[in-house]
Amino acid sequence: MPDEVLHVVIIAVYKESREVLEPTIRAVLNSEYDMKKVILIIAHEGRAGEIPEKLVHELIAEYKDSFYDAMVFKHPANIPNELIGKGGNITYAARQFEKYMIAHDIAPVRALVTTLDADNRPDKNYLNALTYIYCSCEDPMRASFQPTAIYNNNIWDAPAPARVMAAGNSFFHITNSLRFHNLRNFSAHAQSMESLMRTNYWSVRTVVEDGHQFWRSYFCFDGNYRVYPVYVPIYQDAVLNESYIKTLKAQFIQLRRWTYGASDIAYVIHIGFFRKNRIPKHDLVAKTFRLIEGHVTWAVAPILSLCAGFLPAFVHPQSFAANELPLIASRVQSAAIIGAFAMVFICLKTLPPRPARYKRHRSVLMVLQWGYLPFTTFVYNSFAALNSQTRLLFGRYLDKFDVTEKAVVSIQNGQRVTKK
Repeated sequence: MPDEVLHVVIIAVYKESREVLEPTIRAVLNSEYDMKKVILIIAHEGRAGEIPEKLVHELIAEYKDSFYDAMVFKHPANIPNELIGKGGNITYAARQFEKYMIAHDIAPVRALVTTLDADNRPDKNYLNALTYIYCSCEDPMRASFQPTAIYNNNIWDAPAPARVMAAGNSFFHITNSLRFHNLRNFSAHAQSMESLMRTNYWSVRTVVEDGHQFWRSYFCFDGNYRVYPVYVPIYQDAVLNESYIKTLKAQFIQLRRWTYGASDIAYVIHIGFFRKNRIPKHDLVAKTFRLIEGHVTWAVAPILSLCAGFLPAFVHPQSFAANELPLIASRVQSAAIIGAFAMVFICLKTLPPRPARYKRHRSVLMVLQWGYLPFTTFVYNSFAALNSQTRLLFGRYLDKFDVTEKAVVSIQNGQRVTKK
C-alpha cells in the first residue's frame, strides 16, 4: 500500500560544497510528499577529509527534524577488494541502513531506495510518481525505477560546448525513456531494499555501478527483472569547473567514465553464456546484442557517417555502386538533420528561465551554440568511447571513479564568480 512505503534517499558526497549539496536536500524537502515518510542518508566518502565531513554533519543537524530520520554514514577508506568509487560508498551506506531497519523493525519491502549524486535535484512530483509505480507494478522486488535525467540545473552558466553536451544528454534520456526494452539503470535510480539485499547491493569493483547494477539484478533474478521508466525528471548539473579549459577536460573525463560501461560486455558474456543459468536464451541474446551495438555505435557511428560513404570510391573509383554511395549517405544525413532540429527544439523548450544576471543576448547564444555539435559529437562522444574501449582492449583499466568536480556561479560585488 502507498501509505506503507518508506522512501530512503541516499546522497553520495565526496568534496562538494554547501552551494552544491544544500539545494539537493532542499529539492527533496520541497517534494509534494509527506517528509515524515522519507529518510535522508548522506553517504560521505571518508577519504575526502575533515572539512567535507563537518559540512555534512552540519546539514544533517539542520534538516534532520524535517524528515522521518536523517543520518550520515562515513565510508571508510581502503576497504579490501574495493575500487575507489561511488559503488563502494553507497553500498556501505545501504548496509548500515540495513542494520537500522533491523533495529527499527522496518520490513525491507517497505523501504524504497533512491540514490542521488550531490547535484541531483528531484522534481517535486518524483516521490509521488515513484510511489505510484512501485505499488502498481507487478512484483516490484524484481524491478528498478528510472527517472529521466535532465542536465539543466546550471545550463545558463556552463560554457557553450558543455551546454551542447548537457542538452544532447537530456534529449537522449528523454527519448530512451520511451524505449522500454532498452532501459538500464543510470545515475539516479530507485530499487527496493529487499531487491538490493538480494543482489548484495551495488558492485564495489566497477566505476560504472549504475548500469552494472542492471546486469547484476538481471542475472540474480534469472532474467525476470525490469526497469520501469518514471516520467518525472531528476535535474542535474551540466559540467562546470573553475575555468573554461578545466570544464572541457572534466567533460571528457565524465564521458570517458560513462562510456567505460563497455566493460559490462565481458561480464554479460561470461555470466550469461559460460555459466549455468535459467535465463531465456532469446532474451539474453537480444540484450547482449543491444549492449554491444550501443557501445560500438557510440564509438564509431559519427566517424562512419562522416567518412564511410567516400571510402569505397577512394579504393575502387571505377565502381558505379562506390560512386553512388556518397549520394545515398548525403540523403541519409539530410534526413538526420530533421532529428537534429527536433533535439534543438526540445532542448530550448525545456530550458529553465534565464537568470537575471544574464542579458537577453545569452538567449541568442543558446541557439548559436549548436554550431559546436559536430565538435562535441566527435571529440566527446566518439573519442571518449574509443578511449574507454581501447583501455579495455589493452588491459589499462580505470582503477578509480573519476569524480566530476562541481562548481557554482554567483554574483559577488557585481561580478560573476565561479567557485567550487
